[in-house]
Amino acid sequence: MYEQLRKMEIAEQAEWITRHLVGLNSINGTVGEVRIVREIHQILSTFPYFREHPDHLYLQKIEGDPLGRQNVFAFVEGTGHSDSTVLYHAHIDTVAVEDFGPLKEHAFSPDALEAFFTEYEADPEVREEAQSGDWMFGRGSVDMKSGAAVHIANILYFSEHREELDGNVLLLCNGDEESEHRGIVGALSELNRLKHERNLDFVSAINTDFITPLYDGDPHRYIYTGAAGKILPCFHIYGREVHVGDTLSGIDPNFIAAKLTERIHNRYRLAENIPNELVLPPTCLQQRDTKELYTVQTAISSHLYFNYFIYEETPARILEKLMDEASAACREAETYMKEQFDEYLGVTGLPARNLSWSVDVTTYEDYVDYLGKRGVDVRAVIAKALEDAEGEAGDLRDLSFSIVSALQAADPEKKARVILFFAPPFLPHNYLKADQERDMQIQASVEGVLREMGETTGEQFALRKFFPYLADGSFLSLHETEDELAPLVGNLPEWGNLYTIPFGSIQKLDIPSINMGVYGKDGHKWTERVYKPYSFGILPELIRKTTVSLLKQGAEKRMLEMA
Repeated sequence: MYEQLRKMEIAEQAEWITRHLVGLNSINGTVGEVRIVREIHQILSTFPYFREHPDHLYLQKIEGDPLGRQNVFAFVEGTGHSDSTVLYHAHIDTVAVEDFGPLKEHAFSPDALEAFFTEYEADPEVREEAQSGDWMFGRGSVDMKSGAAVHIANILYFSEHREELDGNVLLLCNGDEESEHRGIVGALSELNRLKHERNLDFVSAINTDFITPLYDGDPHRYIYTGAAGKILPCFHIYGREVHVGDTLSGIDPNFIAAKLTERIHNRYRLAENIPNELVLPPTCLQQRDTKELYTVQTAISSHLYFNYFIYEETPARILEKLMDEASAACREAETYMKEQFDEYLGVTGLPARNLSWSVDVTTYEDYVDYLGKRGVDVRAVIAKALEDAEGEAGDLRDLSFSIVSALQAADPEKKARVILFFAPPFLPHNYLKADQERDMQIQASVEGVLREMGETTGEQFALRKFFPYLADGSFLSLHETEDELAPLVGNLPEWGNLYTIPFGSIQKLDIPSINMGVYGKDGHKWTERVYKPYSFGILPELIRKTTVSLLKQGAEKRMLEMA
């Protein structure tokens, strides 16, 4: 592989590697994730530097991973003998290809897709860009095999120009970013080992996850100095089931779910107010009742969960806001149901009945405490729910709902109730803070490089605080205290058993993560494409200049500390 790459300019190398990686099926949750990591390891192993230093390139097995996935690490040591290190990281898994429809068999073929879109009349913009030759199509082309390719090309460059490094560069390529983030979480222990055994000082990480226009005609290339986090609030809603012939006396959990969705889904007042940042509101990802077959009985319970981005807020504040929304939704539903029943009585002339439409709202943690005080063996109920699910390749969200449902079934008081809890995954937020000298130095360093690159290339760079989508950089630093994380841990069923995040490992690393991404459009769509002139022609140099600047800054800081 090296023999082919060494004859190319860096832009050609990045494009060639991208095309090669796009041609490999690495859909999340498949053995393709295993194969592509081995292929990247094979590519890197042909570089002269790693032939001379084979211990600087290796695969790390992700402990407990059901597919046997691995991470690949490649370490390039500068000649300056500094401990300062910049981490390059990129994920190499993709989403599935069902959206390609009849073109599914060509989803990993940039040439075939370019030929198709050149004649594609349904979308003039896509057709025009395909005809230009400046765009590469294919699943993973922009999200984000091109990003991994840029890092690999820069690793090759620095391995042959080590004198430019006032420190070191470490490459990490991992999978499972599109699902549970097992790749980056599994890498935390190895990053801490390297930090301890090699005495590395990680000054920053650079991720190359894709950037895209934020509005029509947007000319900017966005650089982000942090990553948004994510929490997944869930609602188990237990109603009062009835025959449809007596529907007005029941409490339909689907109606409560609809009220919750109405109050929370895309409700922008629930989003954080951070000027000049792309801040997104909570989004409903699933809403369904638990009926398995058709009957004329109303649903007994309903399940609902939301994607909720975290920028600067804590889990405690989000829990508080959602409890308020749930309480308000239940009050609205109670008022509506009572009014409808009263109208029903007025029309039919039937006598009044002693009914209540009140719905309790509680957190998972408080509900567990409530059950324990009423003699319910909570641990036994949870153990039985897990035993019943054993052997099933279940979704962690579904398993969390199974636990809450089992607890509700054991409740001696069959009362209408909404139980709010959290389910996996959780992503911490990672951002530069204005009150930390290190972070402000990083900010200044990045700003300086962007000014220089803007002047020489004509690109319009825009620096922002939060990468607006989800990224592995979230797991490299942690801002919350143990007390601030307690509402998350206490309200996520079987934390430490079914799901956990090594907060201690993240705190020890404390690596700021900058996103300098490849530029493209339509990530996760069948028209996904990467813009080659910027992504391969400008971005590699931008990252190299930033790397050199950050390492110089880190080395100077260490010298001052040692003086």
